[in-house]
Amino acid sequence: MLFRRVRQLLLLALTLAFMLPVLTVLASWLPWGDSGLAAAQILREMSRTVLPDYIWTTVRLCAMVGAGVILVGLSAAVTVTLFDFPGRRVFEWALLLPLAMPAYVVAYAYTDFLQYSGPLQTFLRSSFGLQGRVLPEIRSLGGAAWVFIFSLYPYVYLLARTALGESATHLMEAARLMGASMRRRVLEVALPLARPAVAAGAALALMETLADFGVSSYFGIQTFTAGIYKAWLSMDNRIAAAQLATMLLALVALLLWLEHRSQKRLRFVTTRGGRANAMDARPLLLRGRQKWLAWGLCSVPVLIGFVLPVLFMLRPLVADWQALSWPLFLGWALNSLRLGAISAVLAVALALFLAFNLRRRPDLPARVAVQLAGLGYAVPGAVLVVGLLLPVGWLQTLAPQSSVGFVLTATSFGLVWAYLVRFCAVALQSVQSGYARIPSSFDDSARILGTGDMGLLRLVHWPLLKRSTAAAALLVFVDVMKELPATLVLRPFNSDTLAVVAYQLARDERLGEAALPSLALVLVGLIPVVLLSRTLRAASH
Repeated sequence: MLFRRVRQLLLLALTLAFMLPVLTVLASWLPWGDSGLAAAQILREMSRTVLPDYIWTTVRLCAMVGAGVILVGLSAAVTVTLFDFPGRRVFEWALLLPLAMPAYVVAYAYTDFLQYSGPLQTFLRSSFGLQGRVLPEIRSLGGAAWVFIFSLYPYVYLLARTALGESATHLMEAARLMGASMRRRVLEVALPLARPAVAAGAALALMETLADFGVSSYFGIQTFTAGIYKAWLSMDNRIAAAQLATMLLALVALLLWLEHRSQKRLRFVTTRGGRANAMDARPLLLRGRQKWLAWGLCSVPVLIGFVLPVLFMLRPLVADWQALSWPLFLGWALNSLRLGAISAVLAVALALFLAFNLRRRPDLPARVAVQLAGLGYAVPGAVLVVGLLLPVGWLQTLAPQSSVGFVLTATSFGLVWAYLVRFCAVALQSVQSGYARIPSSFDDSARILGTGDMGLLRLVHWPLLKRSTAAAALLVFVDVMKELPATLVLRPFNSDTLAVVAYQLARDERLGEAALPSLALVLVGLIPVVLLSRTLRAASH
């Protein structure tokens, strides 16, 4: 009985920890005296001035990014899944490489190369005697959409490729035997099968777009995230920032609902025998100009989303090699590694605790805690920042001698808390996938032999979950290394990370110095991409 009560208290504490930032943001709409009146006045003023711009800019950006990632990701998935051409095996994993590039790093790279004083426009003006600006301004809404499209299309590519690979090849072969042309086979067989996967991938890409701060801030795009930080830092009104965060959270909730709906439809699209049957239907071999067209469709996204940004960042890095401060870089790297390691260990421990409790006793507290932890990844970093810091102001008003503000802002506690709320879902998904491969008969056999809960976890589950927990720790570690919005505000003094330093240096137009921490983040991001490509390759054989 005592163990059950302790377990329920722990689950309740975790539920409150996951929900507190969101509940705090929602509570900003309650009347809070003078501060509430000031926030209402600011919000009314913003609704007449900048709020329509925030909404219109965000909608336009999401529309362009959604259409772009669907076009690029679906084209690449259809090409590598349904057709055979030179380099197809390489493109299967190379098309995942942009996942290693944080969107703000891509923005820095293209800005350095394409801006008015960049090497390309300088070369064009000197070579052809041109004057003024030769290329469109990269720091614009279209430039931001370009960056997001070629950074986030792998979400659509990955899910569409999985959906097409399970049944589309076999059904297209059947359609060919019935006399359907290639055009009809692709448009009427393959694309309808991939529609739920495409919708889910596009929703994930749009959630990342809405949560972004680095690109929108660096390009001067007036999105909701930029508006939240402006209301907080420039207008010095946390309630107004929280109310803007609520609007952003509503948009993310809508996309999350669409993503879950698409995933449910995806389960009905896929078939168990699809992969086995598809083994007899080989991808169609392309010849002549068609194979070069397919090669171009797959090489352009890799080139724009990964190869060119890396080359653009290497150029200023090599040029300013002598001016680099390696001791400072090592300090930034150690801070990033420390935060990533701490967050990864704690996230895996929480994921194991939640998944084990759900497996042993799937009661209401366990189900609620797991569901709330799984939704944390959809909460933008800007919302977490407002949701964690807003209660600090309330507590400081009620109890000026309270040390809660110091703990959250002067130590790493608040930052790690935000990381766990944001990325525990990543660890939980990996651990639950590991548990899905452990038969329940193992638990029954251990219980018959008199093994308790801790013994079951330590002697039976843990040896079978080592690979899943290692993958979970790695994914959380990489996500923490690349995280920018929450880290920028919640980090303690004199503890900059690679992501924060890259943003600050790029904002100060010191792109040569920003290249080193940016490329370090890319190298770290390559690790899960390589592991993912190996897993997909093993699953397809």
